[in-house]
Amino acid sequence: MLLTREQLQERLVALHLASLELVKDVSLETLLERIASLACDQAGARYAAMGVLDEQGNLKQFITVGMTAEEIKRIPHPPRGRGLIGALMKGGGTIRIPDIAADPRSVGFPAGHKSMNSFLGVPIRMGDRQLGQIYLTDKIDFPEFTQDDEKVIEMLAAYAGVAIQNAHLYESLRKHDQTLAHRNEDLALLNHIGSALASSLEMEEILNKTLAQLMAHFKVEAGEIFLREDDGQTLRLVLHRGEAAEAFWTRNRFKIGEGSIGLVAEIMQPVISHDLRKDKHFLREAVVQAGFNQMICIPLTAHGELIGVLSLAARSQRSFDENEIQMLTSVGAAAGTAIENARLHFNARRVAVLEERERIGMDLHDGIIQSIYGVGMALENARLLMREDIQQADNRIQKAMDDLNRTIRDIRTYILDLRPRDLRDGSLMEGLQRLTTEFQQNAKAEIILTGPKNDQLGDLPQLHAMALFHICQEALANVAKHAHATKVTVDLWVSSDRVLLELHDNGNGFIVAETNKMVGHGLANMLTRVHNVRGDLDVSSTPGEGTTIIAWVPRS
Repeated sequence: MLLTREQLQERLVALHLASLELVKDVSLETLLERIASLACDQAGARYAAMGVLDEQGNLKQFITVGMTAEEIKRIPHPPRGRGLIGALMKGGGTIRIPDIAADPRSVGFPAGHKSMNSFLGVPIRMGDRQLGQIYLTDKIDFPEFTQDDEKVIEMLAAYAGVAIQNAHLYESLRKHDQTLAHRNEDLALLNHIGSALASSLEMEEILNKTLAQLMAHFKVEAGEIFLREDDGQTLRLVLHRGEAAEAFWTRNRFKIGEGSIGLVAEIMQPVISHDLRKDKHFLREAVVQAGFNQMICIPLTAHGELIGVLSLAARSQRSFDENEIQMLTSVGAAAGTAIENARLHFNARRVAVLEERERIGMDLHDGIIQSIYGVGMALENARLLMREDIQQADNRIQKAMDDLNRTIRDIRTYILDLRPRDLRDGSLMEGLQRLTTEFQQNAKAEIILTGPKNDQLGDLPQLHAMALFHICQEALANVAKHAHATKVTVDLWVSSDRVLLELHDNGNGFIVAETNKMVGHGLANMLTRVHNVRGDLDVSSTPGEGTTIIAWVPRS
């Protein structure tokens, strides 16, 4: 059946228009079906197929057109790349034959396969690389495919090569985009967790924030954290979040190497259980009965040492890829370090409290208790003088009363220094006014406070105001205890970008360079408070000439 020139030209135009539509399609599965269907139409074939090769040149996809689903099911296996298909795959050119069975390259059809006769096979190339093949069988109303059919399908194969290459590129870009999206999500999670861990030194807050963010990111129903006990061999459940809490708490301690939790602690590597019912290491039947199927456990580490184990449990089945496991491992290291820092901070606070108690005890013993003992001795002498010299005895009693009043003021000073304070929802100036009033009532020195109106401090953050308030409190306590000053001035200054607090007394003074700023309350506390709000502190003092303290904080 030869075509006229006009008929051939019409088919080529139709093929060109149809092929332009192929290039627009970026879904490989849909594209292959459209190419096979288009080949059937253009060549008048009853059956068509598309074969696609992988990077190694092996057949990875085979799409058929013309056979029903039932007919395809009867075929025991997909094509294996033998016979005429193999000949075409091995680099031969177009194959056009009238009878498949008569060709020496044919190996026949598998059982259940429909019998086919005429054959046209055209390779799909892109440069020197073969991407796949177009197979056509059983020319309709004609015993074999013609040279015109061959030319048309070869042209279609050229268009198909471009379309398949585009589809491959699109799929590669889509996978790359998905990978980048997942990595961005992972980096965002790491950033959020890192920010949460860096923002607190409280153990409970660190544990809760870490577990909550991981559960939300991986969409699991439960999570828990075990920490290693002081004995070094026991892991204790300290936090559970999510569903079925009573099931998880049925077993809240594991030895190193015992159960899934203990195994992770022993090998210091993540462990994933895809089926808790079949996992011989999982020892909490109540969790399985609560409907949980999967669990991933990661070690919490700091400087290579085990801190604890974090686990995420899910009722549904989900797979954790290598990137997610690496990300969880990084979280485990960061969380472990934050937990260790929180422990060190807690221990440091305990040591500081003990040192402060010891200091206060020494101050009370060396100062106030000794003063009271001296008053007692003076009263004993006055009692003996009552019979000999009334006037001298009266003088001794008066001096004892003065000493007692001074001791009472010292005790009030200690109370003033130790009692917790806050602004009580008032302004900074109101808080400073309360401090100076209490100082005046408990110390002999005159005190003068000057500062701006309250509306000038309306934009000062509460934390910054609290820092200046506590610095003033501690400075006045130090003046009352050590300076023996007769006059104290407290001035608050406001500039465009900062607020300054200046305290000056005319007391004993001291040598700043010889003062250890890291001991006790005093200067160490002042420095810590002001640095926490990005401010600074300056202390100048000369023995016998008094002390000046200037602290500033930013207004925003």
